[in-house]
Amino acid sequence: MVNGLREWIVQRMSAIYMAVFSLALIFYLLFHPGLSFAEWHGLFAQQWMKVFSILFITSLLFHAWIGIWTVFTDYVKPFVIRSILNFLVLLMLFACFFWGILILWSV
Repeated sequence: MVNGLREWIVQRMSAIYMAVFSLALIFYLLFHPGLSFAEWHGLFAQQWMKVFSILFITSLLFHAWIGIWTVFTDYVKPFVIRSILNFLVLLMLFACFFWGILILWSV
């Protein structure tokens, strides 16, 4: 593939998935006014919702990684500093991913 095309496609696909998921949640909230904690808990206790939520988190993290990587590549010229920043961001993104899994599977 052409250099950068894969990242561009991943970022666009992740943006589409995040938009669809967010709109679905907004519509759910609009059609369930006065949503109680028990109903919200029941929604996220469903296996399919956990899977779609993990896909959302994954999409968000890939989207963020590509964006941050692009900014660092464009604006942080020293290789060592850029590498350290990339490593720290990747570490944080992995931590957020596993934290999200722990939260979703504890419901």
